[in-house]
Order: sequence, then structure tokens, then C-alpha cells
Amino acid sequence: MSRGDKSAYTRKQKRQAEHIEDSELEQGRSQEDAQRIAWATVNKQSGGGKLSGSGRKTAKKAATKSASKAMKQVARKTASKAVKKATKKAAKTTARKTVPKTARKVAAKKVVAKKVAKKAVRKAARKTTGPATKRAAKKTAKKTVRKATRTATRTHRGDGARVHAALAH
Repeated sequence: MSRGDKSAYTRKQKRQAEHIEDSELEQGRSQEDAQRIAWATVNKQSGGGKLSGSGRKTAKKAATKSASKAMKQVARKTASKAVKKATKKAAKTTARKTVPKTARKVAAKKVVAKKVAKKAVRKAARKTTGPATKRAAKKTAKKTVRKATRTATRTHRGDGARVHAALAH
């Protein structure tokens, strides 16, 4: 015998379970096994007992929201990792160079950070499903890019006046 109360299921779901149960009995399964398989199949196909009506939409929205939130986190992480790696590499090379060259390095560092972050954005967007989640992933990754480029320019506070003066000209 199948477990649980079946009052939460729609008439359509109950009919489907009955048809599946009949076909399982025809294949030689016991009554108990046929019922178990029938309700398991209905649950798999429709996501469990759901009465028709407006209450179904809220569960769907919550699932979509959590999925898009997870994709945003993935996009943010991949973009920030790539930007951090690029800024570290650029910082090492700039530390070895002389002061006049730092202005060029900071500008180059910004460009490198943006390129790497854009690649990460594209990669994260490819992983996402649906246009809404892709847009959300791109948006969060772009924010991360902006933050990273701001941080990249701030790392050279001591040379700030010279760097900005060199970039202005």
C-alpha cells in the first residue's frame, strides 16, 4: 500500500497514478509494488502533490530565485578570482619597475583586469541557464570588475599623484 495522504494531489495526478498502476499490474507486479511505482512516477513527473491554483506559482518563483542567486554567486566568484590573479601578477611586475613606468603599469593593469574579468563573465554566462539568470550573472560580474579595477588603482597610493598626473596627460 502506498504511504501518505493523497488529498493534496490533483484529479489528473490521481488518474495518472491509476493508469500507471494498471500497467504495472499487467506486467505482473504485485498490487503494493504497482502502487508504489505509480505514485513515485507521478511525483517525479509533476514534483509531488500539488493542488491546482495560484499557490503553485510561489513555489516555482522561490526555486527560480534560489537558482539565480546561486548563479550570481558563481559569476561573482569566478570574476573576482580572475581579477585577483591578474592584479597580483601586475602588482609584482610593477614593483620591480621604476616610478615613471608605474603610471603605464597601472593603466595596463586596469586593462588586464578588465579583460580577465570579462572572460570570467562570459564563462559564467555560458554556465547559466535562461536569459534572466545570464543577465543577472553578467550584472554581478560587471560590478566585481568595477570593484577590482578600483582596487587595482588604489594599490599604488604612494605614487598616486604621479600616476594620475601621468594618466591625465
